[in-house]
Amino acid sequence: MQLVNIHDAKTRLSKLLEQVQSGEDVVIARAGTPIARLIPYAALRREIAPPGGMQGEIWIADDFDAPIDDLFDVLKPEAR
Repeated sequence: MQLVNIHDAKTRLSKLLEQVQSGEDVVIARAGTPIARLIPYAALRREIAPPGGMQGEIWIADDFDAPIDDLFDVLKPEAR
């Protein structure tokens, strides 16, 4: 892993990217304090499911839209 200050990184970006492409990690620092890391790009390993890809895996209860009569009873003022 190579530590490079921002000014040097701007000056040698093409060279640093070649190093990253060959598998080396490069850390960019501001005044010696690491702030970013250049690593080789890795494509997503998981494919995005097509529409309908979860068909049969999701279900909704038969009474999903049944009224809930006493749901808001707790909000009613109490009788005194």
